[in-house]
Amino acid sequence: MRLLRMSEKIVGAHDGVGSHGAVRTAASRLLSTTDIWSGAPSPPPVPVLPPIAAPVERAPATIAIETKAAPVAQAPACAEQWPPRRLSLALQGGGTFAAFTWGVLERLLEEPIEIDAISGASAGAINALLLASGLAEGGREAARSRLSRFWLRLLHEASFRSLMLVGGFSPAGSSVAFGPTLRSGQFDPVDLDPLRQALSRDINFAALSDPKAPRLLIAATRIRDGQQQIFGNDAITADVALASTCPPLAHCAVEIEGEAYWDGGFGGNPPLLRLAQETTTSDVLLVQVTPARDSYVPITLAAIDRRLDQIAANAALNAEVAAIAWAQSHAAPSLRLSRIAAEDSVDGLAQRSSADLGRGFIRLLHRSGRAAAGRWLGQDAKPDATLAAPAAVAFEPALA
Repeated sequence: MRLLRMSEKIVGAHDGVGSHGAVRTAASRLLSTTDIWSGAPSPPPVPVLPPIAAPVERAPATIAIETKAAPVAQAPACAEQWPPRRLSLALQGGGTFAAFTWGVLERLLEEPIEIDAISGASAGAINALLLASGLAEGGREAARSRLSRFWLRLLHEASFRSLMLVGGFSPAGSSVAFGPTLRSGQFDPVDLDPLRQALSRDINFAALSDPKAPRLLIAATRIRDGQQQIFGNDAITADVALASTCPPLAHCAVEIEGEAYWDGGFGGNPPLLRLAQETTTSDVLLVQVTPARDSYVPITLAAIDRRLDQIAANAALNAEVAAIAWAQSHAAPSLRLSRIAAEDSVDGLAQRSSADLGRGFIRLLHRSGRAAAGRWLGQDAKPDATLAAPAAVAFEPALA
């Protein structure tokens, strides 16, 4: 198998150390030399000196990718303490489905876990910014409060603007909702100023540059060439947040330094390879909210569009997960990748709309996220160890 240079089409335009100057891990150095999708001819082979000793049998890769919200990863050979002391997060976008991530993050914040880096796109980017801003300003409790305040306000407003804040209108869904109006030439894209003000109300963008803030990788899609652009802490503004959640048919493109951008979920939802490159921890947790599975064959236009959106949202993610697994099999670095998937906790999620702001639905997503995170944290516990029942509702906000 050839080892090729990592394509900038996947990981964006930035290379080197992370946005806060962190040194790369062995896994990141491997990934930066790996591109399993490149169709370009391979370079001439480089002569390799014969080994001077018999090769040592390589240990199996430690990565474990599971689709279950229950135990999803085995302890690495280094036998680190579980739950991990430091963790990086990859947060997928998916409209109001991202309330599941709210629950996951809330539960994680109850543990003494240091968050190293966070990647996100669309609603995943908003959750990442809320988390990082809160951690920088007041630690875990401030981050929990910031997330809760944002999502509760979203519920109480329950408006078109609320859905815009979390990218609740997918490309195909927007086509169904606004297609006739767009064709009639009467569509007026929503004014971005109120959205910008709403984000600035809950996110202190200046605090994201504080050394106490986790390193951020926020994705947007550059319209000019369709490439993914990753924004780090120092470059993140309200415009970047809007660009990452910008559905093309629901509001106009967001311009940043002369470039126009759409929703970040087109190029990577969320950016995973780039996170693997920049994390300085051995543990990465992927929170996947867009359903990957659906046994129902859609026949209506709306159902077909919804399923196409789900497939498209997970296509880039699946490729990045496969790339990491392939790289792991060739060098067995210590990176341990786990996944918590909303569809494993919420029955029939693939049939629900990511624009559903119903309080009962958001309550279900939030509770399910908390419970899934609790199972993940307790996966190495003894069989008779159970999570205390009150913990699942201890911080549940009043949604009434």
